[in-house]
Amino acid sequence: MEASAIRSLRANVTREEAIRMFRAPGPSRFYWKWRSGRLERIADAYVPFHLYRVHYDAAGRARTQLFGMDAVEGALDLFEFPEPPGEAETVVITTRNRPASLLSKQRGDELLREKVLRLIFQRGFFKVGHPRLEFEKLPGEIYVPYWLGFYGTAESLRCRAIDAVRRQIEGARASALFEQWLAA
Repeated sequence: MEASAIRSLRANVTREEAIRMFRAPGPSRFYWKWRSGRLERIADAYVPFHLYRVHYDAAGRARTQLFGMDAVEGALDLFEFPEPPGEAETVVITTRNRPASLLSKQRGDELLREKVLRLIFQRGFFKVGHPRLEFEKLPGEIYVPYWLGFYGTAESLRCRAIDAVRRQIEGARASALFEQWLAA
């Protein structure tokens, strides 16, 4: 893939902090070292997200929220935004470390509906029944930065991911997304 300019959310984790997070003592580090070997290298990667304005009625109140959903396969957690990210929250970078947007509109709408409903019910709106959701996809994409930690050998390389905005190590879905992208 050719390097191109993208608009990304600003990272809250530096390369050095990512290395410390990957090497932090604890059960997770022990598990990864036992399963996949030691941390060999790290790299930054950027996942495209589509922004959606979602209107719904919950507990008798009309609500509008702005969500970001990954445009690769819709597997990652939603991002919530108070408003579309502006220049203060974003940076333009040139990179080739980004998977392509592969999610179809139809599949994206299905996944977004499921994820938003799950969030509504998790927040205690159990009596809502089946709220009516309306989606408005905003133009363009915003990229979310991740740090990837590579473990093992060239023959058996495994990947862990840190969400560089939320400052958290991601789970199996993110690892699978990046491993599939890198294998393609």
